[in-house]
Amino acid sequence: MANGKIKADTLEHSTAGSLDTSYVVNGSAKVWCAFNGQGTIAIRDSFNTASITDNNTGIHTVNYTSALVNAEYAVTVSHYESQAQASYNAQATSSVRVDNRKDDGTFLDVSRNTAVSNGDLA
Repeated sequence: MANGKIKADTLEHSTAGSLDTSYVVNGSAKVWCAFNGQGTIAIRDSFNTASITDNNTGIHTVNYTSALVNAEYAVTVSHYESQAQASYNAQATSSVRVDNRKDDGTFLDVSRNTAVSNGDLA
């Protein structure tokens, strides 16, 4: 251990085999957030999420605590509403916008939302 860091190229489990650490570093979510998008806008639980911005009906921005290296990362969004779709928009190094629309295209606030971002931290 040097400077408070553990350096390893492989992690090995006593019965489940081994894994190259690049899978852990590159394959882990760098940001995730579960938030209320209806009524009082609030983060329910999160990792690397600084805040949520309520932009308008059905439009929220997840703001990251630590930025990603570029805006070419993978994003997955979802919500708990059967008659609507969740999508992401305005992807930036320090945030992503989450949009919720009804089947007819109009925006709506949804109570339970999630957003997950996978990429490289800056």
